[in-house]
Amino acid sequence: MTSSAGGIQLTALDPAGYRHMPWKNGGGVTIDIAVSMLPGFAAGSWEGIIWRFSRTAIVTPGAFSDLSGYDRQLVLVSGEGLVLGTPVGEIDVRQPFRPVRFTGETSIVSRLEAGAVEVVNLIGDRSRVAIDLCCLLGGATHACPAGVHIIYAATGSCELSIDDKAREISAGHAMRIDAGESFAVANRLGTAIVASVIPVARTSG
Repeated sequence: MTSSAGGIQLTALDPAGYRHMPWKNGGGVTIDIAVSMLPGFAAGSWEGIIWRFSRTAIVTPGAFSDLSGYDRQLVLVSGEGLVLGTPVGEIDVRQPFRPVRFTGETSIVSRLEAGAVEVVNLIGDRSRVAIDLCCLLGGATHACPAGVHIIYAATGSCELSIDDKAREISAGHAMRIDAGESFAVANRLGTAIVASVIPVARTSG
């Protein structure tokens, strides 16, 4: 279902349409909520990804895939005690809804201090897009610039105001917003994850 309001277009994303994709290193499976591919590349391929927003269960500790050329952001949405080890120190993801940022080139080995967890990931080809991931608790407002934004109800239903219009997103569902202008998202109830993808100017080679 797609609707338009002003300079933004809203498209509902149903879990029935999410794609299950093996990790690049074969260590698990990712549920793709929304993805953008270069022309000529098939969905589900690791080649040609411009950006991808997904959810992943980490059941056993281990190495993350090498995603050189991409920027990454990650947030814990279920469980606790996730720590990402890098050559220069640890990235603390022990508490839910606190996004962290790192590059795809960073060598990462996960550690699970309290059992299996689930995370939401946003990756973007840094030569083409800038990415941002934030969590909106009830009552919070977030300003979104022109670009593509995915709002995901990771743990329960959310009641939102998007560009001053009331919207509800059911648990596990998402909404894609293609915006030609800036707008605001206000969360009235629940916890919403907002993934933002902003095109960057490319230099000619």
